[in-house]
Amino acid sequence: PLPHYGTFVRSARAVGVLWAVCTLCFAVIQVVILVQPAWIGTSDSPQPGGTLGLFQVCLDSGWPVPECRGGLSSLSPLPSFQSVAVLVCVSLWAVWTSVVCLCLFRFCSAATVYKICAWLQLSAGFCLALACVLFPDSWDNPEMKSLCGNTAGSFSLGRCSVHWAYILAILGILDYATLATLAFVLANRQDALLLKYRVSYINSYSILLLMFRIYLIITKLY
Repeated sequence: PLPHYGTFVRSARAVGVLWAVCTLCFAVIQVVILVQPAWIGTSDSPQPGGTLGLFQVCLDSGWPVPECRGGLSSLSPLPSFQSVAVLVCVSLWAVWTSVVCLCLFRFCSAATVYKICAWLQLSAGFCLALACVLFPDSWDNPEMKSLCGNTAGSFSLGRCSVHWAYILAILGILDYATLATLAFVLANRQDALLLKYRVSYINSYSILLLMFRIYLIITKLY
């Protein structure tokens, strides 16, 4: 009954697959963001350098491998970054839950799954955004001062600079917003198409029923 139904389904599947792949890729990237000690690093200076993350502080010691304090083995973030680490973990949980929800396509309507994933991704983006905002406020701590000098403090990096993990976290906020928006668009289009399909099906059924009644009337007349 709908001539463009097949074309829409194919295009929606292609976009949906791309959306699912991007969701999975960034879920993996966020694991890297959480565990890597590369949120802050020293700029070029004659003093020993190093990097800092939510769980570790790594200082160059002249060995091939830097000397690191802390780590995921203790499952405890650095004291000053506990609130930030909790927010990133909640964001990570939300995005991986949305990845698991992709299995629901076999049991639920596509629109429902897209909406569930969209809200999860919005939640993940909100938590990650809050973590990125709170992170600079947590720089006034002994770990930062040992790495970046005594001039380091809240919203002041001292002799350090932002490194790639923090930049990836900021970009992740935009990524979550984009993925959630795309999921809502796909869900709304699925709902609209389903409504049109149902209306078309009902109209076709009504026409067939009317024709059958006309046939019965004609057969009775003759």
